[in-house]
Amino acid sequence: MKIAFIGLGNMGAPMAANLLGAGHDLCVFDLVEAAMADLEGQGARRGESAAAACRDAEVVISMLPAGVHVRGLYLGRDGQGGLLDALGHEPLIIEASTISPDDARLVGAAATERGLTYLDAPVSGGVGGAKAGTLTFIVGGEEAGFEKAKPVLEGMGKNIFHAGEIGAGQVAKICNNMLLGILMSGTAEALSLGVKNGLDPAVLSEIMKQSSGGNWALNVYNPWPGVMEGSAASRGYQGGFLTDLMAKDLGLAWELALKARASVPMGSQARNLFALHSAQGNGGLDFSSIQTLYRAGEGQ
Repeated sequence: MKIAFIGLGNMGAPMAANLLGAGHDLCVFDLVEAAMADLEGQGARRGESAAAACRDAEVVISMLPAGVHVRGLYLGRDGQGGLLDALGHEPLIIEASTISPDDARLVGAAATERGLTYLDAPVSGGVGGAKAGTLTFIVGGEEAGFEKAKPVLEGMGKNIFHAGEIGAGQVAKICNNMLLGILMSGTAEALSLGVKNGLDPAVLSEIMKQSSGGNWALNVYNPWPGVMEGSAASRGYQGGFLTDLMAKDLGLAWELALKARASVPMGSQARNLFALHSAQGNGGLDFSSIQTLYRAGEGQ
């Protein structure tokens, strides 16, 4: 298929590369020149603008940092001049960013008014999953659009779920990432407690992995440096899923809870911890660097 891909960050670039590997005709756009050049070297075409990249696309995929960027891309300023107005045909739109459900519904409604099919399809699985093509896609939108999108999504992911109407994908993703933030901060806390009482972090990790404390953060993304080869923790917490993005997602969970009058005490605590960690200058590090918050005074 002819696919336009907008947003080539830590997640978007490997996702786009997997679409090339699946044989799709890909045109890319990003504000960072080097990101486009890298995909060009792998066989993609480049667009001089987002609209240019989408000119003859059958599918448009976007992967952007936050809701403000998604609204700006599709709606433009004051609801005018965005990508939706520039599309002279009717491609399927797959918006893969993690944004608020309200933002997804706002853009989705504007797309529907123009006769376009819009899906919100946030992902889970991190940079490792993006590179391996094993992401989980959590999709909101019409059933017909979901079925049309599946062959494309299967080029980037392993698990494809239809969560419900537009916005449902974002609700499910926010719940998932709230739990992930809780698990990562709790795992870091447990590891620090053990080490400060004389345990080897690798030994303690293996014990907990085989016991009731096992969880994704511990088993797959261990936050202690040197315990898991290839993890962000073992490469100076560089790359991966940034602390600032986790803090953003936990903020989205808090907003969702306020609107629903839901109680999220552990999610609120995780939000505060990641906000503190970011405020201390760690926003550009992988979110597993929350481990360092518990290691004050130690050699890192």
